[in-house]
Amino acid sequence: MTDTSRRPTIYDIADTAGVSHMTVSRYLRFGGERTREPTRSRIRAAIETLDYRPNLAARAMRTTRTGRLAILLPFGTAASSVHMLAGATEEARQAGYQIDAMILEGSTAERSTRMLQLAEAGLFEGLLALTYLASDRQEQIASRVPVVVGAEYDDEMRGIGDLADASPVAEIIERLADRGHRRFVHVAGDPAHTTARSRAEVYEETISRRGLESAGVIGGDWLGETAHRAVLELPESPRATAIIAANDTLAAAAMHAALQRGWRVPEDVCVAGWDNSGVSEWTTPPLTSVKVDYEELGRRAMTQLLATIHNETPPIYSSPIGEVVWRASTDYDAL
Repeated sequence: MTDTSRRPTIYDIADTAGVSHMTVSRYLRFGGERTREPTRSRIRAAIETLDYRPNLAARAMRTTRTGRLAILLPFGTAASSVHMLAGATEEARQAGYQIDAMILEGSTAERSTRMLQLAEAGLFEGLLALTYLASDRQEQIASRVPVVVGAEYDDEMRGIGDLADASPVAEIIERLADRGHRRFVHVAGDPAHTTARSRAEVYEETISRRGLESAGVIGGDWLGETAHRAVLELPESPRATAIIAANDTLAAAAMHAALQRGWRVPEDVCVAGWDNSGVSEWTTPPLTSVKVDYEELGRRAMTQLLATIHNETPPIYSSPIGEVVWRASTDYDAL
């Protein structure tokens, strides 16, 4: 039942009309044009019944041009976030906006509340969150200022979203299979990370789809010594001839273990990593790895926010943000 002692909200309209508050928010934002009948009639009737009047101060706040946008990240030290901020900032500046980058500590609920406060302050024309927000807060924020949740990190700054796209793993396996490799092994990262789980899942799916053999998914954390030990413990026969590691540290440790066992890289066993870290081109032999375009991720997220601000349809991207950088650790012709 609606409390008549207070001003009705979109949540009261939603309860009366029997729809979600997101549907009401969309109805109000576009004047009913994007809401189908009979939902539109029910919302209109609920508005009349409750004598709902929009908060004019909030509406004015939403339409005030400040030329400023905010990008929010959770607390952490992921180097990739710096590159994402650079890409997003450049995209915003080309559109004539200034960027305020903010790092918010605390839980999802605490960060969401802080973002709602920023939305209500009227300082920004739009907010870009590169981390999760509570769904109820997200709708409240969106009712005050355009917001895009391009969640690329979780509460612990672990990659999610597009950062967890592991399709390049399939590309590496496919190419090595085409060159005659039949038995593979995956040195996995910590399964608490979406990125690690995704790379392991793509590895197993590709092996199954191509009818290849797997010597297993080994390792299970981001420690080089774990990868090193796991490769030392692999059976001599049948021998895996390709090692796909979840990052470059694991790949370098795996390569070291292979060499200790007398396996030549890449003549006896190929090794590939992920991240295209600074050392990947200086290992012996240089390491095949996956380069992730973090700046492009930032540009895409900002493009979506700008489209939301201007009521435009955001572009749809089909190209992956990860690219395989082929080096001699998987190609003896390159030695």
